Amino acid sequence: MTDPSLSLRTLAFSCVLLISTHAGAQQPVKFKVTTLSAGIHLIKAEVAATEAEREQGLMFREKMGPNEGMVFLFGAPAGVCMWMKNTLLPLSVAFIDDDGKIVNIEDMKPQTTESHCAVKPIRYALEMNAGWFKQKNIKAGMVIDGLAKAK
Repeated sequence: MTDPSLSLRTLAFSCVLLISTHAGAQQPVKFKVTTLSAGIHLIKAEVAATEAEREQGLMFREKMGPNEGMVFLFGAPAGVCMWMKNTLLPLSVAFIDDDGKIVNIEDMKPQTTESHCAVKPIRYALEMNAGWFKQKNIKAGMVIDGLAKAK
């Protein structure tokens, strides 16, 4: 016959271990920060360069400063689509080619799985607060500077 208090302690320890392991997996990634520019506008951009960083992205953020964003780096030009599952903020994303030229800009609604895709292969994607590009009159064909140093 087993000691019931031992079984309860083992169960309690297992639950604490499971909870702490799950909580550890949810810890946000710390991102490197770089400065980009779009004409006269400076952008404080967190850099998502690895697969884990790109997967985390801006998920679970409740706010972002007016000239803050996140730049996603892809190793080589690729067909890229973005979605907003677990992302609480409405965002706009600029898809950017090898030369830093914006290919297209899409507005994205929070907490959706709707895909927003580049119209051609790109190397970078820059997410900003919703409407930021429009407010600054930044459009497809314009260049984002500073991307080379973000690597």
